[in-house]
Amino acid sequence: MSHHLSRRQILHLATASAAGLGLTACGSGGSGGVAAGADGDSGPITVWSWTTAAEALRGVVPSFERDNPGIKVDVQDLGNPAIWDKITVGLASGGKGLADVLHIGVDYLPGYLEKFPQGLADLSKLGADRYEDAFVEGLWPTVMGKDRAVHALPWEVNPLGLFYRHDYFEKAGVDPASLTSWDDLIAAGPKILAATGAQLLGLDKPGTTQDMDFFQNLMQLQGAFYFDHAGRITLASEEAVQALTVIKRLNDAGLLADTAGQGTWKRLVGQGKLATAPYPAWAIDYLATKFPAQSGKWRVMQPPAAVPGGGRSAIVNSTYLTVSATSERRKAAWRFVEYALTKPAEINRMFASGGVFPALKSAYADPKFSAPHPFYGGQRVLRSFADSLGAGADATNFTGDYSRALKLASDAQSQVLVKGADPAEALKAAAKQLAQQTGRQQGA
Repeated sequence: MSHHLSRRQILHLATASAAGLGLTACGSGGSGGVAAGADGDSGPITVWSWTTAAEALRGVVPSFERDNPGIKVDVQDLGNPAIWDKITVGLASGGKGLADVLHIGVDYLPGYLEKFPQGLADLSKLGADRYEDAFVEGLWPTVMGKDRAVHALPWEVNPLGLFYRHDYFEKAGVDPASLTSWDDLIAAGPKILAATGAQLLGLDKPGTTQDMDFFQNLMQLQGAFYFDHAGRITLASEEAVQALTVIKRLNDAGLLADTAGQGTWKRLVGQGKLATAPYPAWAIDYLATKFPAQSGKWRVMQPPAAVPGGGRSAIVNSTYLTVSATSERRKAAWRFVEYALTKPAEINRMFASGGVFPALKSAYADPKFSAPHPFYGGQRVLRSFADSLGAGADATNFTGDYSRALKLASDAQSQVLVKGADPAEALKAAAKQLAQQTGRQQGA
């Protein structure tokens, strides 16, 4: 699971450099023309991924090659963030040098489809459309290009949860079931702080690491993001203002610790100084692995709504497998993608080895998703996350300008937390700058 924590920390620094290599500099299709591919259905294919996800994919290769004797698969771990530079440069040069199969995150896929519409293969022609209902709701719009064709299949999905110190809540006399919104948690925060000395959660207040996951989560709980589905800017929307207002209220109440500095969050959790962690499913094993001494003390609940009575489910991020349009063996590459991502046995084998929470709905029938987890006091934490996906969630449109939005939103958050700026005014100014930088229209 830890590959995702590293990814989210590194990505905030890497996105801007990757965008500079191609996403913001090149027009549709790249600058060097698009190299021709072919629909070969046998021979060697190469797969690009990173760290534990690459190792998980390697676990699929023996059974795939057994069932597809004419195809040989080479899974390469390019590392993160190096993989983004290589994919971006390859797409910007017309697809030259790309692997046959590419592992791409939701924070890049919409931008690639937007800026390089001919760079990723049309998988609808190979039968991908029939899998639309096989994956959790909210992911399919991300795989669709402007041509309305499918260009990827979902692999990983990360539904949001709120991890909390069960022992602290008990000591403070706070019933988790009563916390249906962040208003409720902010009201309970002083009790928890007084009883345990723990603040609710931590953020990098000066923005040295662009610590924006929580802000984004609060927007996603409201079905919003930096951009709407038409690509218009919504950074100053009511939902965004509400998200930053929640963060300001936490800070003003003394419930928000400053986690600026490398390793600060981990140190505070290890010291028992934070009572909650609003994180997605990848954190299940991360917390259990990094803080074994706290076994039995943590639980998971649905995230509180950003507004009273609002939604309590959100898909924070996701990853996908796609096929390069310039692959000489597109059919063979597609067969590997299909095999790895649509067979419950294979997807769960990868989940067991790499901690990649599957997007394939039929995978959840496996008994492991109903098994009690000892670190969480026997709670069936995997089932709680799988059940939350049944509520549905809105797709998030990261666009090709995510890095710019992230930087400006981070600056606005720091102005609020460090200088006491008004959330609405800070976001209004950020949205105006984003429109000037991108040429995008402001949403309603």
